[in-house]
Amino acid sequence: MTERQKQILYAIIEEYAELATPVGSVTLAKLFDCSSATIRAEMVKLEQMGYIMQPHTSAGRIPTDAGYRLYVNSLQENLDHTEKNTEESEPVSNDRTTKALATRIQAQTRADYAIRTAVDSLVELTGNLGLATIGDQLYISGFGGLFAQPEFIQNAQVQAVGQLLDNIKPWLQEVQPNEAINVYIGSENPVGKASNVSLIVSRFRSPYSDRSYIGVLGPTRQSYKRVMSLVRHAGLMLEEVLYDE
Repeated sequence: MTERQKQILYAIIEEYAELATPVGSVTLAKLFDCSSATIRAEMVKLEQMGYIMQPHTSAGRIPTDAGYRLYVNSLQENLDHTEKNTEESEPVSNDRTTKALATRIQAQTRADYAIRTAVDSLVELTGNLGLATIGDQLYISGFGGLFAQPEFIQNAQVQAVGQLLDNIKPWLQEVQPNEAINVYIGSENPVGKASNVSLIVSRFRSPYSDRSYIGVLGPTRQSYKRVMSLVRHAGLMLEEVLYDE
């Protein structure tokens, strides 16, 4: 894959996340300051490689799970690099959103309240469903926001999400994801593979367990850069606030 093809793929992913409609060559031609014909030729190659697809004739393109995976891997590399070059006492990000998230978590005096507050904040900030382990319990919030997304008009997809959530707690206990931030895209999910959702989970240490988890569940069409950063930041803040209690 050429660098231009990679940038076109990333642009399709980011535009689709924002607009929720297939991305056409005219839009991309404006972004890359080239002709629509040039973009269409590159889109054909990306489609042949399996990174994008055309949902119906005469439509623009949308990312496939493979396209999202390539994009997310790049984001994870950047996130890991940022953490390695940041002092442990410093937050991952200093923007207003993450500062507000940190303030809400730090205001809580009980571990369970802090974790619930972190989940509720992620729901508010991302529009996704939020979840976290609190000892042997699984706290979930944000069903309304998740199912208001256009992806979940079909009952079959809602049922697939329900199947995934029914099995998420035992799956987390069994698999215990090892990375600081874990992203499971669409068919990569342990169950509910046809649900077209992504599960983004961060591991953190707490008084309950060295392997506590917080995360969000949302459509594959989402702003991964922003959501992954928020989820990882929530995990880091919880660990900082709770681990020494």
